[in-house]
Amino acid sequence: MATLRFLGAAGTVTGSKFLLQIEGARILLDCGLYQGLKELRLRNWDPLPLDAATIDHVVLTHAHVDHSGYLPRLFVSGFHGAVHATPATVDLLRILLADAGHLQEEEAEYHNLRGTSTHRPALPLYTAVDGARAAERVGALAYSKTLPLAPGCSLAFARAGHILGAATATLDVAVPGGARRIVFSGDVGRYDAPILPDPAPLGDADYVVVESTYGDRRHDSSPIADGLERVVRQAVAREGAIVVPAFAVGRTQDLLYHLNMLQTARRIPPLPIYVDSPMAIDATAIYRAHPEEFDDEMRAMALAGTSPLEARSFHLARTAEDSRAINAVPGPVLIISASGMATGGRVLHHLRTRLPDPRTTVLLVGYQAIGTRGRALEEGARTVRIFAEDVPVRATVEMMHGLSAHADADGLMRWLRTAHRRPRRLFVVHGEPAPAAALAGRVRAELGWDVTVPAYLDTVTIE
Repeated sequence: MATLRFLGAAGTVTGSKFLLQIEGARILLDCGLYQGLKELRLRNWDPLPLDAATIDHVVLTHAHVDHSGYLPRLFVSGFHGAVHATPATVDLLRILLADAGHLQEEEAEYHNLRGTSTHRPALPLYTAVDGARAAERVGALAYSKTLPLAPGCSLAFARAGHILGAATATLDVAVPGGARRIVFSGDVGRYDAPILPDPAPLGDADYVVVESTYGDRRHDSSPIADGLERVVRQAVAREGAIVVPAFAVGRTQDLLYHLNMLQTARRIPPLPIYVDSPMAIDATAIYRAHPEEFDDEMRAMALAGTSPLEARSFHLARTAEDSRAINAVPGPVLIISASGMATGGRVLHHLRTRLPDPRTTVLLVGYQAIGTRGRALEEGARTVRIFAEDVPVRATVEMMHGLSAHADADGLMRWLRTAHRRPRRLFVVHGEPAPAAALAGRVRAELGWDVTVPAYLDTVTIE
């Protein structure tokens, strides 16, 4: 008998973990951190409802920490099995997991200095060294290659189009009476987006686990370049700064692409653009090192030496000193800095400095989870708490869902319609309750599939 247990990303967007148990093996699909609300983040500290040492394999669909960031903790907890990801994901994890550990150490130090932790001393969930060691344990599996994981069980990756290296994971498993194919979507990327190809078709599947981040909405259909041009021109007219909290992997590279293209076409005036994130700088270099991941247009530009990820107007702030110096740069200026939901990192310093200035624009370019500063800004907060200060928000806050790396509801339906046949069951995960329920209802109405929205710790049988 095979079972699937939902250890994360059930009823919420983060913390993706799905345990597939088959005869003779336990396989964890994704190994992500919870983010956002404190009650969710506290789950990162809870022991898993099974012994980590009994897990045989971990399969990572991509490098974002809500899908990969618990891996170092899993190793610390006794896991000693194999980890599988695409080659580009392996490269990205080498910078992402060490950085995640560094942020955990910084948070613990912050609480220790201020005596604000219930634990004395406050300890990090894991360290930068733990993150680096975990990343070194991840093995590479190319798209479309098949890897046996256990007797009667094999793994293959297909392109998901979300970020560099992102994949859907297909597991073929033997069960009494035959074989079953289970497809885990990971995060489904947008169709017709720059840099990366469209998501690969779903194909043949008996069971499908699909994300639903934007399962109840459509992205703005107007061209991304038009919206970005408007925001930049308005900010330039005010001679203000544009602060963009952006994920270091995926969103930053998309922004650089669009900004370079707009400048090349002279649709926006020249202005200094700062990338203030060592991880984003390293991730951009990894993007350039993997042209096999690009779509045809991007690959042609890379081969011609005209990569949109490089421009004279891009200034790279690697050191803390470089970052602090940006505070003295007058507007107009554009600052791209992590984290994407303004939960930590260097962007907080820029927000603390620039939010009280009415000339400032804060441009939110991705999903903002409940309980994050980004969500508070999106919902019109008059103040946000940064470094134990209530910082007034006098800046203009703009939201561009069109820059999200996630497919919207129509995109998710488009991907599901590429199934060769009706699956036995669809599980809708990785979404807040309303988007997950909306996508489930739409699939039932339009496709007639059997759909379940699992709750945290639910277990289902793969028949």
